[in-house]
Amino acid sequence: MDRIYLIDLYDIYSDLLNDKKKVYFEYYYFDNLSLSEISENLNISRTAVHKSLKNIEDKLKFYEEKLELYKKRKELKEIIDKINDEDIKQKLEDISW
Repeated sequence: MDRIYLIDLYDIYSDLLNDKKKVYFEYYYFDNLSLSEISENLNISRTAVHKSLKNIEDKLKFYEEKLELYKKRKELKEIIDKINDEDIKQKLEDISW
């Protein structure tokens, strides 16, 4: 799965994850820690880290499948980008996420 896509999904849906899942995701995707480094930091097995990350990725994809907020955000951005009136364009960008 594309790393940037998963990070974008995380930006949208992270509030739906518990704090523990956020730590796993952020260590791996934002801090660029290896599975081994994460397992050492959290005192759990490397396999547990791998399974947790897989579970988190699946949850993020599930949320997008059901809610389609990423898709809608992308479509809205494409529409805004086509607007020539800068004032209207700015107002729409300000109220969109």
